[in-house]
Amino acid sequence: MELLPLSVGIGLVVSLVFTELFGLAAGGMVVPGYLALCMSRPLDVGLTIGAGLLTYAVGAALESFLIVYGRRRTVVMILLGYLIGMGMRFVVDGHVVFDGDPATVIGYIIPGLIAIWLARQGVVETLASLLTASVVVRLVLIAVTGAEVGP
Repeated sequence: MELLPLSVGIGLVVSLVFTELFGLAAGGMVVPGYLALCMSRPLDVGLTIGAGLLTYAVGAALESFLIVYGRRRTVVMILLGYLIGMGMRFVVDGHVVFDGDPATVIGYIIPGLIAIWLARQGVVETLASLLTASVVVRLVLIAVTGAEVGP
């Protein structure tokens, strides 16, 4: 059984439950599934959340002098997240190591999706629901597979 599709599927269900029960989005529907797979690599999770926060900050700065809303805002945030994630990959490539493996940003659009929800519902709400949902997905993955999971 492949872990990524299973993790994303469980993440979709958990994200939907969080939205319905608490009214909080978990940073994008697929984000908790991706983060759950990498929970054993906290530096990667931290870099990804950092890239999302930086994307949010740059996007907010751009909104002060550009007309950015709706679809345009979504595209700008995802593009900024992609560029910032690639920049962070370039900067930390081989320089930051965790357990013998180089640290990296998770995914290519994940930082942009996180930034979109940071802008929509707030930093504390998004980060709290994102991390909680990711832990729930990780626990369900461990229960379903019967073993510790990793990327």
